[in-house]
Amino acid sequence: QVQLVESGGGLVQAGGSLRLSCAASGRTDSTIAMGWFRQAPGTEREFIAAFSWSGATRYYGDSVKGRFTISRDNAKNTVYLEMNSLKPGDTAVYYCAARSIPMSAMTSSSYDHWGQGTQVTVSS
Repeated sequence: QVQLVESGGGLVQAGGSLRLSCAASGRTDSTIAMGWFRQAPGTEREFIAAFSWSGATRYYGDSVKGRFTISRDNAKNTVYLEMNSLKPGDTAVYYCAARSIPMSAMTSSSYDHWGQGTQVTVSS
């Protein structure tokens, strides 16, 4: 079992930046691939960013390309989401997720472990 804990959310003005962190613990010795999703009230969970199964490729959702960057520190079992040029439309609960089988990185159903989420609010 893998446990994921997100941190770093908060309130920021439009145009500002935030960095989210996701610390993984538990059975991190097995191969897992990480991603970020978000969900605003009344909407479906949206893909934001993820690593490919090999870790060599990073994928991004169209709405965040060029503004958000996913990175990781393997020594700390931590994945980050650097968010720049934030917009009010980025307001949502952001979730870290891990998948233990090599399925689509951009599909939420591929992920079998989820964090509790962290709120990001961008004011205009």
